[in-house]
Amino acid sequence: MSSAGALLLAPGAGADRNHHTLCAVADALSPLPVERMDFPARKAGRKGVDRAPVAVAAVVTEAAQLVSGAKIRANRLVVGGRSFGGRMCSMAVADGLPAAGLVLLSYPLHPPGK
Repeated sequence: MSSAGALLLAPGAGADRNHHTLCAVADALSPLPVERMDFPARKAGRKGVDRAPVAVAAVVTEAAQLVSGAKIRANRLVVGGRSFGGRMCSMAVADGLPAAGLVLLSYPLHPPGK
């Protein structure tokens, strides 16, 4: 088991794993293992977004696969994403997904005007 870390990135609601922001982050962090995921609706070729429980479950599944594939400890994984993807990752961590940290890109921490 490696003591190194890895990063899981999730896209915004209208995007996929190849969004330029996610790709730029992955490139900038090379050679750190970075996995860019797609949500189930996108994988199925549907437009729109999954409901939160489905999207959060997808984050948990992708995180487990990355931890296993990268041979790292679960608490060495950083999760996050752009907009909707960041929110789903933060909800997964709030629900108990072990993570060393969160990366929130283009994510409003406060509603507009607040």
